[in-house]
Amino acid sequence: KKSSSKQGLAVNKIKFNDIFRSKESKSFLEESLQTGHISGDGKFTELCANFFEEKYGFKNSLLTTSCTDALEMAAILLNIKPGDEVIAPSYTFVSTVNAFVLRGAFVRFVDSSPDNPNIDPAEIKNSINSKTKAIIIVHYAGVACDFDEIKKIAGSIPIIEDAAQAIDSYYHNKSLGSLGTFSTFSFHETKNITSGEGGMIVINDETYLDRALIIREKGTNRSAFYKGEVDKYGWGDIGSSFLMSDLNAAQLYSQLINLDKIQSIRRENYEIYRNNLTSLENDEFFQIPEIPEFASNNAHMFYISLKNVSLRDEIMKFLKTHNIQSAFHYLPLHLSEFYKKKYQGKELSNAIFWSNSIIRLPLHTNISKSEIDYVCSIFKKALVSING
Repeated sequence: KKSSSKQGLAVNKIKFNDIFRSKESKSFLEESLQTGHISGDGKFTELCANFFEEKYGFKNSLLTTSCTDALEMAAILLNIKPGDEVIAPSYTFVSTVNAFVLRGAFVRFVDSSPDNPNIDPAEIKNSINSKTKAIIIVHYAGVACDFDEIKKIAGSIPIIEDAAQAIDSYYHNKSLGSLGTFSTFSFHETKNITSGEGGMIVINDETYLDRALIIREKGTNRSAFYKGEVDKYGWGDIGSSFLMSDLNAAQLYSQLINLDKIQSIRRENYEIYRNNLTSLENDEFFQIPEIPEFASNNAHMFYISLKNVSLRDEIMKFLKTHNIQSAFHYLPLHLSEFYKKKYQGKELSNAIFWSNSIIRLPLHTNISKSEIDYVCSIFKKALVSING
């Protein structure tokens, strides 16, 4: 349904997000159904794992039901228990730390960098103590954290990459997800590629692999049994049902074989936004994020930072009246209702700034150039209207 904007243009509602629809999706789903094996570790699960390992050099790619479950596997693999501590950014989604809290860990939240929402390596250094069992980093918007600096600070402490947004992104030409002890990915419908619901844990340290396979299979050595490595299987560890179904894997594979196309469209759309808005950029009102020289851009999102929360909210309202969906992002976890009484530390001013300032504009494979141009024109009109 069309509606009239105040510019006199008739436009459809411009969605914040929309999925890429692969022509292979239906046939792959039907093929999976025909095999009669639609639970985990079927044909399409293997095809997906092979894709990730060949394209990105991931050592062991295990599909899961979600990125949240992949993080839970990481917490179990590290034997996180009450009294342990983990370090994580405050500016992130709750799943990043929830798995560790479930195991009884205390979270030492640290601040973002002043020039981007990623974790500030200097703040990690100030938070490490004898109880620290893991450092969780989040590659926000698919843009790499400064991994070498973080690794130097971490020493032997395991690093977990929360790469939920970081498929097809790089740090010094190394794939994000290949750097930490483990990494976790999301294939939720809001991500560049999707299985509907789904995720993956990448085991980069081989010493954890055998146990990871057991934890992923409800704590049993069922995986080894089906490979013919043992003649029976039983309960050997804690675990849960973390396997992605082969139906979801079939949907995911239909996206993976189109990954280059998906990424080309997303990056092109990202650049249209950047080219349209760069001339408007004004430190007094808003800034477009800069990609660090060590990082690549996978065009997971296009966001800008406004000077304060009131301007951000006013612009979002203005966009909404012109049928444009937009979104802010995370509320700092150290200020959440659940954790604020437990938090120990200083004010995390950068995390608060990013929470108050970021607005994300529509970016997906189905948005047209004319629609992006329209979004940018309305954004410009909003700045003029609000600031005079």
